[in-house]
Amino acid sequence: MTNSAAPKSARALLAPVAAALLCLVSAHPSFAADEADAPNGATVTVLKAAKSCFKAMVEVSGTVIARDETMVRPERQGLKVAEILADAGDTVTAGQVLARLTLPEGGTAQVQAPVAGLIATSSAVIGANASGKGEALFSIIARNEFDLVGLVPTESLANLKVGQAAHIKVIGGGEVDGRIRRIGTTVEPNVQLGQVFIGVTTNRRLLLNSSGRAQITTGQSCNVAVPLTAIIYGSVGTVVQVVRRARVETRQVETGLMSGGQVEIRSGLEEGDIVVARAGAILREGDPVRPVMANVDAK
Repeated sequence: MTNSAAPKSARALLAPVAAALLCLVSAHPSFAADEADAPNGATVTVLKAAKSCFKAMVEVSGTVIARDETMVRPERQGLKVAEILADAGDTVTAGQVLARLTLPEGGTAQVQAPVAGLIATSSAVIGANASGKGEALFSIIARNEFDLVGLVPTESLANLKVGQAAHIKVIGGGEVDGRIRRIGTTVEPNVQLGQVFIGVTTNRRLLLNSSGRAQITTGQSCNVAVPLTAIIYGSVGTVVQVVRRARVETRQVETGLMSGGQVEIRSGLEEGDIVVARAGAILREGDPVRPVMANVDAK
């Protein structure tokens, strides 16, 4: 024989519980709707795409040279160095006496600086011969003017103009200002690099042949920007993952300038779009996700 009393008793006990749950759902209809609509996907950090301005920059790496180097020699032969009054590294004025020489017939002659500037080198030694055709006693960087001579890719030359300001970092010389003084008219055919001369403006002493790097601002572009971590470069092109209605959408984008970890988006994304902050291959088109807004807005 089967015992039907036990199932009936169990149903009698469960009936009040079911009724209570039904009342709870009826009293809070949004509870049931939220549970039904909530996706089961992974939690992802997102941010709103915002507009930002980027500076178009051209970098020039090169070497510091003297713009105009003047060699100083006596005008006649048969002289000997009797006294040295200046040395390499000294800043001199035009007409300043640099050395005194002994004449063959007796007496002395003076060697004067023909221009103001910085003495770059000196070969003067007391008792040594000096002549108008031998090694120069002194070389002077006229007016203390230097150039940073560097090479620039051919595609960047079109963006450069004489007179554009440059910010220069010189190894051993710190940061100095400059302006483009001259742009070469030819390029090296094998490497497709053109020469640029940037005049350096400074009162400090620079070392000849030291290396330097110049940054030149050639323009500005303002567009939507996202972090570099939001960009995926793949075989299908450059894409950004966007969250819309709690699901992933893949957007193909055109990128532009880059600065401070931010990338300019020229097309494919609108201001205010919700973007996955750290995109990756784990997320795919249509995947459900739980977006969490990042604490720091993209800039």
